[in-house]
Amino acid sequence: MRNDIKYIGCNDREIDLFEGQYEVPNGMAYNSYAVIDDRITVFDTTDARKVDEWLGNLESALGGRKPDYLVVQHMEPDHSSGIVAFMAKYPEAKIVSSAQAFRLMKQFFGDDFSGRQIVVKEGDKLETGRHEFNFVAAPMVHWPEVIVTYDAPAKALFSADGFGKFGALDADEDWDCEARRYYIGIVGKFGAQVQALLKKAANLDIEAIYPLHGPVLDKNLGHYLSLYDTWSSYGVETEGVQICYTSVYGHTKAAALKVKEALEAKGVKVEIADLARDDMAEAVEGAFRYRKLVLATTTYNGMDIFPFMRTYIDHLTERNYQNRTVAIIENGSWAPQAAKVIKGMLANSKNLTFIEPVVTIKSALDATSSAALDSLIEELAK
Repeated sequence: MRNDIKYIGCNDREIDLFEGQYEVPNGMAYNSYAVIDDRITVFDTTDARKVDEWLGNLESALGGRKPDYLVVQHMEPDHSSGIVAFMAKYPEAKIVSSAQAFRLMKQFFGDDFSGRQIVVKEGDKLETGRHEFNFVAAPMVHWPEVIVTYDAPAKALFSADGFGKFGALDADEDWDCEARRYYIGIVGKFGAQVQALLKKAANLDIEAIYPLHGPVLDKNLGHYLSLYDTWSSYGVETEGVQICYTSVYGHTKAAALKVKEALEAKGVKVEIADLARDDMAEAVEGAFRYRKLVLATTTYNGMDIFPFMRTYIDHLTERNYQNRTVAIIENGSWAPQAAKVIKGMLANSKNLTFIEPVVTIKSALDATSSAALDSLIEELAK
C-alpha cells in the first residue's frame, strides 16, 4: 500500500537560517506527499522559495491525472506557501483541513476557499479507494491548527512537523542530533501536547512515519518513538554534563575549561559552549540532553549577567527546562551577583537541583576559588 505514496517535496540548499534563527548548514527539506489512489490526495505543500519546483514534482507524480484533495496539516508558511498556486492550478480540487487552519488561511492569503472546504476534526475519515485517512487533532504540536493523519491500510502516519529534523534529504548526517536540535528548539515548549499525541499514536499500528521535514522513518520506529517520549517528558537522554560559559577577558573561560578537562579525565561525557561564539541552539539542545548543566558567567553592568548568558537562560525557561542538576560559577571583581540573577531566572523551573556552594571567582582563579572548583568537579562527577 505504501507504494501508492509518492514523495513530491523539495530540498533547499540555499537557506542559511531556518525560521530566521537556526543555522542549517546542510539546508532543509520541505516534504510533501501524493497518495495515488482512485482519488488522489496531496499532503501539504512547500515553502515559498520552492513552489514552482514542488508543482513540477506533483505534476510528474500525477502521470496526467488531477488531484482531488489537498490535506493541509500545518499552516506554517514553510509548508503552506503553495496552497494558493495549487488551488488555482487545480480548480476542481477540495482542500481538507481543520477549522482553525482555514482561519489562518484567511489571515495569510486573504482567502479561505470557502466553497471548496472539507473541514475535519478528530475522528473524521476520508476514503479515497484503497486508502482510508483518519484525522487526529494535534493542537500545539506546535501550532494550534495542526492535524496529523493515519492511513490505516498503509499503516502510515503523516506526522506534520512531528519527527522532523534539520537538513536536506541528501545530507549525510546523524538523525538523532539534528532531530533533537529541531525538536528542542521548535517544539520543546510543548512537551505535554507531544505526550498527548504519543498516547494517541500508541493505539495505532504504525509501520512508517512521513514527516514534513527529514526522511521517512520506516525502520527501527521504537528508537524514534523512545526519543520523542524522552524529549517531551523532559527526561535525561544521556548521562553527562553540558558546560556553557561567557567570558570577557578569559578568566571565566579558564574555569570552564578546567571543569571540562577534569571531568573528561574522570570519564564523564562533556560538551562545552562559548555562548558568544558557538551555536546557541546546539547549547540549548545539550542542556536538555544531559543530566547536569554548568553555567559560568560574569556579573555585568553591576547587577546583571553577561547578555549571551541571559539569552541562553531565556531559551531554557521558554522551553520548560526542568528535572536537571545545575551548577553555577560566577565571576565578579568587586560585587559578584551572577548566581543570584541566574537562580532568580530559573526560579519557576520545575525540579532543579542546585549544587552548593556556588563557585565565586573574584577576577581570576586563586587558591580559594580553585579549591572550590575542585569540590564542584567532584560533585559533578558523582
